[in-house]
Amino acid sequence: MKKQDFDYIWTDKKRTLFGLPISFTRYFLTKNKFITRTGFLSVSEDECELYRVTDKRLKLPFMQRLFKCGTVYLHVKNDSDTPVKEVHSIKNPREFMKLLEENVNNERDRYSIRGRDMVGGGRPHPEMMDDDDFHL
Repeated sequence: MKKQDFDYIWTDKKRTLFGLPISFTRYFLTKNKFITRTGFLSVSEDECELYRVTDKRLKLPFMQRLFKCGTVYLHVKNDSDTPVKEVHSIKNPREFMKLLEENVNNERDRYSIRGRDMVGGGRPHPEMMDDDDFHL
C-alpha cells in the first residue's frame, strides 16, 4: 500500500529477531480505522473501526523489552472474525497506545458514543428488575 491509498497517522511492522522489521505483517492507524495487512504474494487485510475498540492491553515480554518492543491487544466490539486484535511486537508500544486512545476518543465523540453504549444489551438481571418488569 502506498501513502496516497489512505491517510495514515501511524504505521509499523511486526518485529522479529532482535527487534528487526523482517516480517510480512504491517499495521496502519488512520483517523478512523486500524488496519492489519499480512502476506507477501497473497495479501490479507483486516480492519476495525476505532469507535468499536472497548479495551486495550499492553504486554511487554522480556525479549521484546530488550529491543524496546511490545504487544498491544485491542478488544473490539461486534467484530465476529477477530474480536481481539493483536498488534504483535511493535516499536514504542506506549506511544502507539497513547495515539490510539486519542483517536478512539475522537471517533467516539464524532459518533456520540461512550464505552457504556458499547456494553450490555439483552435483558436486565432479575435482581435489578421491578415487579412491573416481570411481564417481559
